[in-house]
Amino acid sequence: MLYDITIPQFIKGLQQLNTFFDKASAYAESKKFDVEVLLNSRLAPDQFNLIRQVQIACDTAKLGASRMTGKEAPTHDDKEKTLPEIKARIESVISYLEKFSAKDFADSEKRQVTQPRWEGQYLFGNEYALHHVIPNFYFHITTAYAILRHNGVDVGKKDYLGKMPFHK
Repeated sequence: MLYDITIPQFIKGLQQLNTFFDKASAYAESKKFDVEVLLNSRLAPDQFNLIRQVQIACDTAKLGASRMTGKEAPTHDDKEKTLPEIKARIESVISYLEKFSAKDFADSEKRQVTQPRWEGQYLFGNEYALHHVIPNFYFHITTAYAILRHNGVDVGKKDYLGKMPFHK
């Protein structure tokens, strides 16, 4: 179950994030400004900028999967400054996530998950997924969306949700 509610959703969310940046690039080009202006935008003075929102969304997905399964996650230096670097980061994390299967999550629900800032406290894998990883991932994806939308990029709900698995 943890695989189903995390990995496919993280991959889809990151893919949608990439589509936001395609629209951001087209918007910047049409308005004749450097797209990197958007990458340094933020919603509030005390909030992280768009680049950092993407880095955290990527880290949340990869480290969440790693901590729930015990598989080592790739490291990133958080030095992205350009749109191609941001898109490469997203693609790198998608590639990592695509290597997981439901079998990797077989014992994850009862795995004790901790992080350095939790000072010795832990959550079980299912608690970690439901109370930390999933909400945190969507918080940063949504904030990235909001930063772009606030700056005039024509992204909407369909861009956020992506393709739906409709049936007939």
